[in-house]
This record gives sequence, structure tokens and C-alpha cells, in this order.
Amino acid sequence: MQDSNRQDANGRDRTEGNWALLRELDSWLRVPMIVLSFAWLVLVVVELVWGASHLLEVFGTAIWIVFVLEFMLRLSLAPDRPAFLRAEWLTIIALIVPAVRMFAAFRALRLARAFRGLRLVRLVGTANRGMNALKRSLGRRGFGYVMLATVLVALLGAAGMLAFEPAPQVPGGFRDFGDALWWTSMILTTMGSAFWPQSGEGRLLCLLLSIYGFTVFGYITASFATLFIGHEASSSDGEVAGPAELARIEREIALLRSAVLQGSHSQGGRDPA
Repeated sequence: MQDSNRQDANGRDRTEGNWALLRELDSWLRVPMIVLSFAWLVLVVVELVWGASHLLEVFGTAIWIVFVLEFMLRLSLAPDRPAFLRAEWLTIIALIVPAVRMFAAFRALRLARAFRGLRLVRLVGTANRGMNALKRSLGRRGFGYVMLATVLVALLGAAGMLAFEPAPQVPGGFRDFGDALWWTSMILTTMGSAFWPQSGEGRLLCLLLSIYGFTVFGYITASFATLFIGHEASSSDGEVAGPAELARIEREIALLRSAVLQGSHSQGGRDPA
């Protein structure tokens, strides 16, 4: 019994120690990983828009190695590794894709369709890493986070659509990055466009952009509505009661309650005639 209690205590101490190490590791690597995440995002956009180069591949490989080492370190310190792996499944896929692209044998097969699918997965993984970097840099989710995340999604979405639906290969496709960015902005604002993607990857990316835009549009609308209601409430002649007006009403109710209580006490203490 004592051995069992001692093992449980050692297990709890080990778990608490791992959590402490994870928190300390996060504080050490927070700023460098945020910078590398944004650098990775820029590299992905540049590669999709203007094509890959040897220098970009070198920088991309170096950043990817850092990401893998950081993930393996966090995995080794995770108290519950299965739960950690389930929570980081998208990160795992995003880390595997660059490794697949490096296999010379895979490149020799010239499977263009498979490479297009890998680029879509890489795009989604980059968006996920960029949003996590934004959340860690801003400290909490809010209106600023949503707006910056939307800019991030628009840039990545435009780069992906230009890569999947270029004008030389797709009738009515995108001529340049600016053209793709305008189309992506229209999709995100739920206004739509006269052009619809032809490739499977482009259609799936368009669907993801539409879902994101539909979700975020409701949040932004609610935020602006809250802002306008707040201005209306702060106005002295507004139709919406503000904090000052509510405080005045509360004081009046308190005075009325006090008067009622005093009246009831005076009547209760009066002798009957």
C-alpha cells in the first residue's frame, strides 16, 4: 500500500515537473517560434506566387527542421502523449508534407496531382501555424486577432488560388497575385465572384475560404453592432440606457426601497387607535 502511494506521488511529481518544463520551454521559445512561423508563412506565399528557388528551399528546410525539433521536444515533455498527438494532428500533417516533398524518388514519379494535393495540405498547415503564432503574440483572441487572422488567410488563400487556378492553364483563371487577392477578398466578405475554380484543389480551397468568411463575417458584424450600441449607450440623449443611466436607476430604486422600509417600520411601531 505504501509502495502504491509512493508510486502515485512520484507519478504526480513527474507530471507536475513536465508541465513546469513545458511552460518554461514555451516562455523560452515563444518569440523565436513566432518569428519563424511568420517567416515560414512568407516563404510559402512567395513560393506559391513566384515559384521556388534554391535559396528559398534552403531557408525553408532550415525552418522546417527547427519546427520538427521543437515538436519532438514538446512531445517528449508532454504528460499525456496520446492526448498531445490528438490535439496536434494538423501540425503533424503539416510537418510530414515537407518531408515527402524532399524525397527524390517521389519527385521522379512526376505525380503532379499528388503534389497539388500536398501543396493544399501545406497551405492549410501554414494557416494553422500562423493563426497560432498570432494568438500567442496577441495574448488572447479578440477583434484584433480576428482581423489579422483574416489578412493572413486572405494572403495564403490568394497565393493558393493563383497556384491552383492560373490563367495560362484555367480559362478565366487568375493573371497575377493582385487578381487572386481581390477574388479571395470577395469570397471572404461573402460577396462571391463570377469565377469559380475548376480544379479539385481550387474548389476545396474555395470551400474552406467560404466557411471561414461566413464564420468570421458574423463575428465582425456582432463586434461592430456592439461598438455602435456602446456609443449609443454612452450618449446622454441616446435611446439605449448606458452605464450612467443604469447606475442612476439603481440609486433611485435603492432610495425607494429605503423609503418603503422606513414607512413599514413606522407603521409597525405605531400603536393601534
